Amino acid sequence: MSDKNHLYVLWTSDNVITAEKMVFMYTYNAKARGWWEDITLVVWGPSAKLLTEDKELQDHMQRIMEAGVTVKACKGCSDQYGVSEELEDLGITVLYIG
Repeated sequence: MSDKNHLYVLWTSDNVITAEKMVFMYTYNAKARGWWEDITLVVWGPSAKLLTEDKELQDHMQRIMEAGVTVKACKGCSDQYGVSEELEDLGITVLYIG
């Protein structure tokens, strides 16, 4: 089934500039400006650890979620970094994504 109104963004980098200037900026603007009806941002791999360590990124993430972007994290990845519970505390749905 094709869902042409749903954008999935896979964030895999532990680079702060990539997070701020690409991943977060695009997902926020895409939702706020109505470019896509539904947007899901998937936190995957090293981005999970970075997010739990950087308060500024956490603040950006909160604004993204408040704008209506669904945020999920891969439990397999976040368990490897030992940050699953911290991500859940940030309001992120943590589940196995394969």
